[in-house]
Amino acid sequence: MKKGTLFLLFLSIFFSVVNAQAYETTIDYSKKKQNAYAIDYPYSTDALQNAIVSRMEKMGNKGKEEKGLFNKDKGFIVFKSAYVNDISSDAMDYIVKVEQKSRKDKNTSVLYMILNKNGEDASSGLDPMEVERIKEFLQSLQPDVVAADLELQIKAQEDVVAKAEKKLKNLKDDQDSMEKKIKNLQDDLKKNAKDQENAQKDIDNQKSALDALKAKRTSNN
Repeated sequence: MKKGTLFLLFLSIFFSVVNAQAYETTIDYSKKKQNAYAIDYPYSTDALQNAIVSRMEKMGNKGKEEKGLFNKDKGFIVFKSAYVNDISSDAMDYIVKVEQKSRKDKNTSVLYMILNKNGEDASSGLDPMEVERIKEFLQSLQPDVVAADLELQIKAQEDVVAKAEKKLKNLKDDQDSMEKKIKNLQDDLKKNAKDQENAQKDIDNQKSALDALKAKRTSNN
């Protein structure tokens, strides 16, 4: 790929991240449609999910992911009674989910955030300033997403290196095995040559003995 194309690609990603804007939407959770806040990032779902989980954990909030084959809320991560001072000084349930934006676009993901308090939707009680803080919080994840994506790239490259190193080790092991077989074969060849030499000497000795016996037969005649 040419340098100019790479530069344009970098600029495209940079500006799409910088200009990422949070917005209000809805999403189905806990058997009902709930108000949510969302933001799109031009990164994989793994990078975006790792970023939000890491940010929440740094603030002392531990999340629990919804799992289960028949669980319709599978994939949601619930931070129960969590404190996010950038949004509110009150403890609330922050429920997040990261999805791929579309089947065709694997490198763009959307992060949804639901706010519950005492099991009820908390968004209806928020004033415009609090709503803006939620959006700013989601938009502030950009450095976390970039860092998370870099870590995924590093891990992927480490796997590539480890795979290459394993391949080289296997090749070296094969070489050692083949060299050992060659050495054993060479030893066998030397032994075979020595055995042939001894066998030939034995044949010569036996022929000499035979000739001696035959000579006796001629002299007796």
